[in-house]
Amino acid sequence: MSSLIEEIKDWVISIAVAVVLAMIIRTFVVELYVVDGPSMRPTLESHERLVVNKFIYGIRPPEKGEILVFEYPRDRSRDFIKRVIATPGDTIEISKGRVFVNDQLLNEDYILEKTKSEYPKSTVPEGTVFVMGDNRNNSEDSRFADVGFVPYDLIKGKAMLVFWPFSAFKTLP
Repeated sequence: MSSLIEEIKDWVISIAVAVVLAMIIRTFVVELYVVDGPSMRPTLESHERLVVNKFIYGIRPPEKGEILVFEYPRDRSRDFIKRVIATPGDTIEISKGRVFVNDQLLNEDYILEKTKSEYPKSTVPEGTVFVMGDNRNNSEDSRFADVGFVPYDLIKGKAMLVFWPFSAFKTLP
């Protein structure tokens, strides 16, 4: 009888340790996300599942070209996924369907189509990034006042990997 109690106790301790480790990993290391909507097409499709690195931006700031997950500023219960186009101190301008960062035309071989909107020349404030979806004409991003420049404290992490569906498995820039 006492060996059965010891075995049950060992199982309970093992399960408790596993749950605590899973919570620590999910809170500080990586988290899984599901893409919701077409704003990142063709790079990401709706319903794809991603691994997001949650600790990288504690080590360094986001870099241009990275795809990140952040809390939507107007409703922090919602997460958005977009590409970093410009970082603090950069100027950003969208004119005639073309995106300029620091007065240089951005080479964007990842976009679905040219953007139909304009955006006046602006400087990205410190502690923020300017983000856009790859499906420019179907993306709510930094061009819109409800998103705007995304503060670092709203960024959850860097999308690293598409793992589901398995046929779409790939690493992200």
